[in-house]
Amino acid sequence: MAAATLLCRAARSPFHTTPIHFPRRLLPSVARRSLSSYLITPEELQTALEKNSPSKISTAPRTVPLCASWFLPNDDRDGLQTFRNSRVPSARFFDLDKVIDKHSPYPHMLPTASNFAKAMSALGIRRDDTVVVYDSMELGIFSAPRVGWTLKAFGHDQVHVLNNFKLWVEKGYPTESGEFYDVDACLYPIPEFDSTKVIGFEEVRDIAKDYNKEGAEGFQILDARSAGRWSGKDPEPRPGLPSGHMPGSINISFSDVLDPTTKTILPAEQLREIFKSKGIDPQRPIINSCGTGVTAAVIDAALSEAGYGDESKRRLYDGSWT
Repeated sequence: MAAATLLCRAARSPFHTTPIHFPRRLLPSVARRSLSSYLITPEELQTALEKNSPSKISTAPRTVPLCASWFLPNDDRDGLQTFRNSRVPSARFFDLDKVIDKHSPYPHMLPTASNFAKAMSALGIRRDDTVVVYDSMELGIFSAPRVGWTLKAFGHDQVHVLNNFKLWVEKGYPTESGEFYDVDACLYPIPEFDSTKVIGFEEVRDIAKDYNKEGAEGFQILDARSAGRWSGKDPEPRPGLPSGHMPGSINISFSDVLDPTTKTILPAEQLREIFKSKGIDPQRPIINSCGTGVTAAVIDAALSEAGYGDESKRRLYDGSWT
């Protein structure tokens, strides 16, 4: 088993390694970290990197920064270019437009377990590494929670989201720039997918159809898109896609849970007040949605930070409005 996670070799191009499948009960044990919560501060990341930085020599579990910068299709900025411009030292780049279900006509649908393992292998991430995902400095928090949620859905529980890279830079922590460099690709075992974290189209369609019917009060659909897109006043960023919302959905834009200045996810108490003001019942199941399933994960992360509701009763609508 150790060879499946610790045997590494230099690789220039991605996906040159073949993942090995292990049942969950046989996966290597994961060393726990002292990071305080799912969302971590720049100070916590710096301390973790000083203790467990990625190294070509050591085979011990490491702290690996993972840039997940991504922008909407109507935005001229490019995630990979922001990674080249400025990043946490030794960071790798997770491409949200490539690590997907390539057979789906919809953007950002989850990849297969095999393709997820190939992506992790190519990034040189081991099963027992602690991964800290972060966003672009420009947006603060946007797509990183989606990548963090994806890792958790595939059983990589030692994952955190940096809150956030904007503060990392402003506080003077080190950065680097330049082209992406070669990493030691590792054999990442094919994981089991946790289907309880996702809800599909048919089930969401039926819930929406039953809105206002007797016995259909159990579910709450949260929509992380802007108020204009949710109401139908503003266009969707993808051509040909109408705006509007599912019957009974509650609009809570992802920007509502961010500090307007620092772009960090707000403190727990403020988040709880926001959720209460929106009429969200922490005792009822929650479905997080958005445009394609990216910023829905921001709301999911905020709910976790606030301790609002039972995480086992939350699911993300993969594909969402698209």
